[in-house]
Amino acid sequence: MTNEMAAGEGGAGIEAIGLVREFKKGPRAVDGIDLRVEPGEIYGFLGPNGAGKSTTVLMLTTLLPPTAGIARVAGHDVVGEGPEVRSAIGAALQEAALDPLLTGREHMRLQTALHGIGREERERRGGELLERVGLSQAADRKVGGYSGGMKRRLDLALALAHEPRILFLDEPTTGLDIQSRTALWEEVARLAAEEGVTVFLTTQYLEEADALADRVGIIDHGKIVAEGTPAALKAEIGRPTVVAIPRDPAQRQLTIDVLGRFGECAESDHKGGAVQLAGGESELAEVVRALDAEGVAIESLNLHAPSLDDVFLAKTGRSLEGADEAEAEAEEAVAEGAPA
Repeated sequence: MTNEMAAGEGGAGIEAIGLVREFKKGPRAVDGIDLRVEPGEIYGFLGPNGAGKSTTVLMLTTLLPPTAGIARVAGHDVVGEGPEVRSAIGAALQEAALDPLLTGREHMRLQTALHGIGREERERRGGELLERVGLSQAADRKVGGYSGGMKRRLDLALALAHEPRILFLDEPTTGLDIQSRTALWEEVARLAAEEGVTVFLTTQYLEEADALADRVGIIDHGKIVAEGTPAALKAEIGRPTVVAIPRDPAQRQLTIDVLGRFGECAESDHKGGAVQLAGGESELAEVVRALDAEGVAIESLNLHAPSLDDVFLAKTGRSLEGADEAEAEAEEAVAEGAPA
């Protein structure tokens, strides 16, 4: 299914208005957020532990009722139309609910049966998904012997068993090795690009959001503090900076003068000069040509582009580390069977 087809359905997106979740013993875990995820889009939800990411996912997947505000998923209200929401979504949350005594194939049979899929289709769909996530050879092994990466990939396959239009992934690659993480990234990107699946991805890995997300929302202390495409958010922080060090120290001032033609000079060490490129990274070739035209032989030339890490620090004043009792309380509420 293409993105255009998904968009044509009109109900394959996510919308929240003034969404709040408040707990008795602490501050608001989610404090009146507004967000909209278009059909077929990968939306990256960034924030440190305790910022409200998982609480938001629990509300959008009907596992935790909002204190206030409204949310619609696949065109259905998460409070009044819970069964309809759940039939349209797949979810791979932080803790995979896997039975160590069952095999991967048995998990797939159980999951597809729970969704009412016929026996023949069950076997076909289960085998197809196990192959897609690279578990065909391990399909008949008990899950208790799976590595962490294998368990996360099986959890993703289970979430896709009923061909959901919307997929929620709550920190799906936490603790995985680079190879497992990359494999999961590739599958998520394929789902959005080739099948038009809408993906709501929470993550603490900035490179994950940068690589996968069409748009990013940054949540901190329960509020969305920034939202946009990764490129637009990075552009807000600053333009890319070129640092040039001439081979001949006597040409330092000439180097600085040449760089000044391309934007605002920035601080650099005593050996060379730096400039924030007014025209962005595309001007790098022009900088090199200009230095060459002035006879400046360059010892080193480096381009420093703003990253999502810079964006996060600028918007929140802190790094993606730390924890908060409100988030832990959200998980505790679900474990105790809070009404949904």
